[in-house]
Amino acid sequence: MRDPDHTRRVVITGLGIVSPIGNDLATAWSSLTGMKSGLDRITHWDPTAYAPYVVAGEVRNFDPAAWLDAKSVRRTGPEIHWGVAAAKQALTHSGLEITDANREEIGVVFGSGAGGQGLFIENQMAWKEKGPRSVAPTFIAHGLVDSTSGMIAIQTGAMGHNMAVVSACATGTHALGEAAEAIKRGDVTAVISGSTENPLIEVAHIGFMNMRGLGAPRDGEGPSSTSRPFDLDRAGFVLGEGAGAFIVEDLEHAKARGATIYAEVVGYGSSADAHDMIQPIEGGAGAARSIKWALQRGKIDASEIDMINPHGTSTPVGDAREALAFHSALGARAAQIPISATKSLTGHLMGAAGAVEAIFTALSLHHQTIPGTLNTRNVDPECNLTVALETRQAPLRAAISNNIGLGGHNGAVVLRHWTGK
Repeated sequence: MRDPDHTRRVVITGLGIVSPIGNDLATAWSSLTGMKSGLDRITHWDPTAYAPYVVAGEVRNFDPAAWLDAKSVRRTGPEIHWGVAAAKQALTHSGLEITDANREEIGVVFGSGAGGQGLFIENQMAWKEKGPRSVAPTFIAHGLVDSTSGMIAIQTGAMGHNMAVVSACATGTHALGEAAEAIKRGDVTAVISGSTENPLIEVAHIGFMNMRGLGAPRDGEGPSSTSRPFDLDRAGFVLGEGAGAFIVEDLEHAKARGATIYAEVVGYGSSADAHDMIQPIEGGAGAARSIKWALQRGKIDASEIDMINPHGTSTPVGDAREALAFHSALGARAAQIPISATKSLTGHLMGAAGAVEAIFTALSLHHQTIPGTLNTRNVDPECNLTVALETRQAPLRAAISNNIGLGGHNGAVVLRHWTGK
C-alpha cells in the first residue's frame, strides 16, 4: 500500500470477454466491427408463450471446464463461470503475472447486478419438490453478488483490495471507475476489474416483459432487428448475458514491465437521480451530472470527445432522456459526436453491460475505429444525435462509456487514446 496520489495515472493493459458476439476478444471485436448480431430466439427455455418477446443475446458454445475445475463448475452458476473466464483472459492478455512477491498489490473489483439468482431459484425449487436435504450447502456462498469477486481472487491468487460493486445496469462502469480510484489512492498497483450477469432466467424475462421494457423484432424482420437504439421506431431492450474484465494498472508500473496499453482511464463520474426506481429523471439530469463530473475529474474538455458508447437500451423514454443528458453535459458538441451503440448487437447485459461496453470503447480507441450501430435507420429527431450507422476508421482522442441503472444509478468513464505520453 502506498500514499494516496490522485495525480497517479491509470491505464488498461488487459481485456477479457464472454458475450453473445464472442467468447474471446478477437471474436467479439470482429463481430462488433463486422456488425454481426448476437441476438436470436431464446433457447434457454421455450419463449413461445411470451411472443413477440422471444429474443435475447445468449452466450453460446462456452465450456466452463476450460476455466474451472469440475467441483467449482458444479457448485457455481454461469455468472461465475463467465466472470472467471473473462478475468483469466484479461490477465493473459495483459501479461501480468501474479506471484508471491506482488499478490498483495493486486486487487479485484468485480461486480454484478443480481449475482447468482439462478442458484437461489434452483434451490428453492429443490426444497419444495424434494425437501430440505436437497438444498445444496454451498449455494449461498456461491450465489451472492460478491461471489464472483471472491472466486476470481481464489483462482488467481490476488490478495489485495477486493470488493463487489452493485449498481444495476451501471455496475460495470462503476467497477472500472472504482478500480481506477483504488490505484490512485494507493491501495493497489493493479486491479482485475469488471462485471458479470446471468439475467436470462424465465421469471426475470417475465418481470421485464410485464414492466413493458422489452422490445420485439421489426414487423417482417428477424430477431437481430429487435434492438435499435435512438431509432424513431425503437420499442424496448433485449436481455443479454455475459461478462467483461479489465486489468487496470498504475501507468508507471505498466511501463516498467513493458505492457501494451489499450487506453488510459482519465475520468470517472457517479451520480444518483434520487427520482424513481425505473424511469430516469426528466431531462437526463442525473446522467448529465455523472458525465460532467467525469470530464471535470479527468480535466478533459468536451471538444476532445470523439465517440460515445451510450447506455442506449432502445427504450423510448430511456434513449430520449440519455440524449438530453449528452446535450446538457457536452453542449453543442453533443449533436456531432459519433454514437456507437453496441447493445444493438449484444443486447442489454444488465450488470455486465458497462464492462463489456467499456471494453469496446477501449478497443475503439486502440484501433482508431468507430463500430457501427445495427438497426438504427432513422435517428429520432428528438434525440438529435449522430449515430454511427457503419463501422469506420477515425482519429479518436477520447471517448465516453455511459451507463444508467435501475434505482437511478448513473456512471460514466472517460477513456483516452494512448499515444505513449
